[in-house]
Amino acid sequence: MSIVQNKKAFHDYFIEEKYETGMVLEGWEVKAIRDGRVQLKEAYVVIRKGELYLIGCHISPLKTASTHINPDPIRTRKLLLHAEQIRRLIGKVERAGYTLIPLDMHYKTGRIKLEIGLAKGKQQHDKRESEKQKEWERDKQRLMRAK
Repeated sequence: MSIVQNKKAFHDYFIEEKYETGMVLEGWEVKAIRDGRVQLKEAYVVIRKGELYLIGCHISPLKTASTHINPDPIRTRKLLLHAEQIRRLIGKVERAGYTLIPLDMHYKTGRIKLEIGLAKGKQQHDKRESEKQKEWERDKQRLMRAK
């Protein structure tokens, strides 16, 4: 079940591969995510010292969060992935000019997972072409229904 999707990512990037990662979260973050107070729009993933980190993901704390902690809504969060997959990603990001972006946050067996994509940036003419293709698919569906 999807919690939040990054629709802007599909507009700005060509998604080559997708990976499902776990996240290291604090208790107040889990509660806020379950309440739907998360935004992936400007988030991205970086690789530091052989580990993946999610940067720019905004999780708004609940008003009823604990009084003895000071929640940071845009803190850097560690992502969990197998070492072999991380090594493969490092090679593609550093050599081939790809970038890692979060695509979808969802539940899987009661845990919160993040789907990241290995992506290559679109240029303006690619974005226009994608938009034309989407409009044509929509028009085609309308024509098929009208018959």
